Amino acid sequence: MLRTREQVRVLGPADRDQFIALAEQDPVVNVFADYRARLTNLDERWLGGQVWGRFVGEDLVAGCHLGANLVPVQCTPDDVDAFADVALRRRSTVGTIVGPYDVVAALWETLESRWQRPREFRARQPHLEMRHVPELPVDAGVRLTTPRDLELLYPACVAMYTEEVGVSPESDAGGGDLYRARVQQLIGRGWSMASFDDHGVVFKAEVACVTPYAAQVQGVWVRPDRRGQGLAAAGMAAVVAHVIGSGMAPVVSLYVNEWNAPARATYARVGFEQTATFATLMF
Repeated sequence: MLRTREQVRVLGPADRDQFIALAEQDPVVNVFADYRARLTNLDERWLGGQVWGRFVGEDLVAGCHLGANLVPVQCTPDDVDAFADVALRRRSTVGTIVGPYDVVAALWETLESRWQRPREFRARQPHLEMRHVPELPVDAGVRLTTPRDLELLYPACVAMYTEEVGVSPESDAGGGDLYRARVQQLIGRGWSMASFDDHGVVFKAEVACVTPYAAQVQGVWVRPDRRGQGLAAAGMAAVVAHVIGSGMAPVVSLYVNEWNAPARATYARVGFEQTATFATLMF
């Protein structure tokens, strides 16, 4: 129950700066929501969803991004009740709930009896950060991709997504058109990096979002027949070196499944350190 002088409401363009200031209280953990606010100005036409905020008086104290991803922003477990009813009204559009473990667990405890059963609950995912150029030698073959690489790159992206998420991105109503457009968009922004051999993509990774404070990496993948050769570590070293060395962002972040010991060892070898623990519910 909201107390006196508390309010929960949809945020809009007039709230952009206040929401970004909220996200900047932990700018690496909140990089996704911060990026979305800067990109869309919290205009629902561009968000493809809504961002809600909880106010105490005039102060914005917690937020929640509600679109294909439900992402709490600077919430504590005590804040989740404020957003539970809002989340339930938009549950048909939500594909994932992701954020700090304690907040996601508290939110799910509130929603579970009134929501569909998740396909998977990935709890206690290490959230990793790196703030310096790697000392590890980089893979000199890893480079920014170009539109000419799309036909080789796209199947690798589909393979990575299917392996990681458990369903193909081509299973949507558009037969993968939206996913292909996303891959093209990342290439166009200079956020897609890969290496190639005569058989196609060897290593790939993308930058998913960028703010003045951080860049979040996703889609790290090595072709199955080339795994176990140290290519992921050298490839990620190249990605981090590019992001930090080019001035794209001063910090590189990502989060990884707790059970993925090879990936965790790779990121540690590159120089990533755990700074938080995430959780992801997938529907």
